[in-house]
Amino acid sequence: MSSLFKKICIASDHAGFNLKESIKNHLIDKHLSIFDLGPYQNKSVDYPDYAKKLARRVRAKKSDVGILVCGSGTGMAISANKIKDIRAAVCYNTKSTRLSRQHNNANIIALGARLTKKSLSLKLIELFLKTKFEGGRHLKRVKKI
Repeated sequence: MSSLFKKICIASDHAGFNLKESIKNHLIDKHLSIFDLGPYQNKSVDYPDYAKKLARRVRAKKSDVGILVCGSGTGMAISANKIKDIRAAVCYNTKSTRLSRQHNNANIIALGARLTKKSLSLKLIELFLKTKFEGGRHLKRVKKI
């Protein structure tokens, strides 16, 4: 699998833990380097803590992009988007994923483990990692965020 990004990080909450582990293993199997920010066991945690930890890492350019997983994806995206220069998108199908990269230059994908099947989630991750930002008319708008 080809990826536009070399440094990828991932985090979840307890609801997204199993899907996070599946995504991480899938990317490792595809020979991609991934940095796991936790949690490391399936116990109740607060999603804003993990979303902000990952978003700060992306903002500091320690990772190029991030993957967040919670029950719906929404809580993680809301929390991550509080960090300057972060554009976290909840993605639920191929069109939303492709457009999040092409038009919004999303640097974090947020997935809902309770709403998106594992097979589709893996497909969305691969699409997110290989889709280029189109720039052009979209760059002006992204700069306004």
